[in-house]
Amino acid sequence: MSNQAGPAADVSCCAPLAERRVPAGAAAVLAPAFKALGDPVRLQLLSMIASTETGEICVCDLTPAFDLTGPTISHHLRTLREAGLVDAERRGTWVYYRARPDILRQLAALLTVAPAT
Repeated sequence: MSNQAGPAADVSCCAPLAERRVPAGAAAVLAPAFKALGDPVRLQLLSMIASTETGEICVCDLTPAFDLTGPTISHHLRTLREAGLVDAERRGTWVYYRARPDILRQLAALLTVAPAT
């Protein structure tokens, strides 16, 4: 059997998913964020943090929403911080979390699919 293709070889079977490849620098920044969001608890935590009306939420309001220990929630929140998805500020004994809209916009832009024409 020959590996040579006929005239139809230049025609792809379907349209590409993206018009261009993600630049290496952007991929290096965004990959840890996607990896962090690969865990259901972290995805739920980020959803809760990003959807607050005040723009921030106390860890004391996040922990009771899960059937997990405080240290486990802290571990997940640290992972979100290290991935650059949230910022944290200690106020007394509590820590307040805010989503970082800049990286969320970058993630959203990467996942946006142009409408079919």
